[in-house]
Amino acid sequence: MSSPAPDPATPWVPLPARAAADLLGPSSARWWLSGGAALDHWLGRSIRERPNTDVSTTPAHLGALIEALPSGFSAWAPAGQDAVVAWADADLETDLQPIRIRDDETGAWVLQLNVEDGTDAAWMYRRDPRLQLPWDRAVLEIDGIPTGAPEVQLTWKALRPRPQDDVDKDAVLPGLSDDAQAWFERAILTVHPHSTWSIHVRSPFAPAKASWNRRKD
Repeated sequence: MSSPAPDPATPWVPLPARAAADLLGPSSARWWLSGGAALDHWLGRSIRERPNTDVSTTPAHLGALIEALPSGFSAWAPAGQDAVVAWADADLETDLQPIRIRDDETGAWVLQLNVEDGTDAAWMYRRDPRLQLPWDRAVLEIDGIPTGAPEVQLTWKALRPRPQDDVDKDAVLPGLSDDAQAWFERAILTVHPHSTWSIHVRSPFAPAKASWNRRKD
């Protein structure tokens, strides 16, 4: 019999990147740090406080990843607004995400598990499959932890950037390689041409051009 569903409003105690890797590492399923957790780990420092720790997987690997969770941790899927259901009781025919991982001893949420698209050969942008990258470009191995490439994480944020997303972008863009920055610019022009971030790529005369779209000497 499944445990009673916890309150989705239960506080988060996000796992650090290394602890997340220790939790998920024993599984052979594909997974990687994503979102702000990926940006922080790639940069080597915390850009800002994060409400949770994001990791991602693909539909083909989701079940195996959850089934490999060690004793003491459980997975919960969304069940309408402000409700969750145990993974074992979830309707697998629906889009079950994000999945929340719970530390059953403390009762806290510790990981948010997102489902992204991909084939055996390449990652695919869930919002627009025209945007693809080989897995070794989309997911980087950093200090032994699979980490979503920063240019990919910024592309996710580019749809409707919030002020905190601008903070992430400003911290990360100066460290991107020329190839990564070029890919990011092409990506947002292709899939998010109306983003406020795209404006500064399209127009060389935009005031923000000098702040993040031009290399500093």
